[in-house]
Amino acid sequence: MKISGTTQIVGVFGFPVRHTLSPEMHNAAFEAMGLNFCYVPFEVPPDRLPAALEGVRALGLVGVNVTIPHKQAVIPGLDEITARASLIGAVNTVHHTQGRLVGDNTDAEGFLKPLQALLGSLKGKRAVLIGAGGAARAVAFSLAAEGASVWIANKTPERARVLAEDIIGAFNVERAWAASLTETAALQEILTSADIVINATSVGMYPHHQSPPAIPPEMLRSGQVVYDLVYNPVETAILRAARARGCATIDGLEMFVWQGAIAFERWTGRAAPVDVMRKTVAARLRP
Repeated sequence: MKISGTTQIVGVFGFPVRHTLSPEMHNAAFEAMGLNFCYVPFEVPPDRLPAALEGVRALGLVGVNVTIPHKQAVIPGLDEITARASLIGAVNTVHHTQGRLVGDNTDAEGFLKPLQALLGSLKGKRAVLIGAGGAARAVAFSLAAEGASVWIANKTPERARVLAEDIIGAFNVERAWAASLTETAALQEILTSADIVINATSVGMYPHHQSPPAIPPEMLRSGQVVYDLVYNPVETAILRAARARGCATIDGLEMFVWQGAIAFERWTGRAAPVDVMRKTVAARLRP
């Protein structure tokens, strides 16, 4: 990479952020496309977020990704957010364009890309979403927006209920329900009827990759799609078990790459080299 007076800067705001693989992924993509861009990680404590956003303006950065813990806190400092980000209530990508900071949520579209490639339309599909945190929120809203029904199962049922109620309120139709991960009989019933099962928890993530899956694998059935948002390791325990039971699987690397590819396209106006991005990240992950 050659840095010059015309190099355009993008990056990521997070706290902590030193673990991120986004700089390697994006910089490999810029190099492959011959674009004079550079992606930099910025570790931004929560109390410095407003100043960091002003820095985007002052320094003329093209944009930034936004990760934990800033995805909701960043919104008041932006000039505009997309309808999708507004619906979800979280922003993960900021584009500095024509002097304005515009927030979007590419997690939702990044999640949907590989799922729709496998299944086509999601209208009428039944999904069980494990987890009710930030990642689960983007997933739940994106599924509901595509016409799928969503059961949200969480260790703390109240968090699942809040998310389900938010979805119902947003769409004015009952497309989401809450369940407890600890009520085995109820969980078995909703999993049996599911077309899609998504793990949106950190269970199975390296270095805790030997931990038992978030749901008992014996509750899965052949013909379902099992999607794990964890991407390190690429093949988690739940994905191995799902394949053994005849399920189709999608690993978290796909969502990570696609959310980055969509941000790349927002910033550059060019189609992202998705294969380059995928290979770059995969080379750094456990198999």
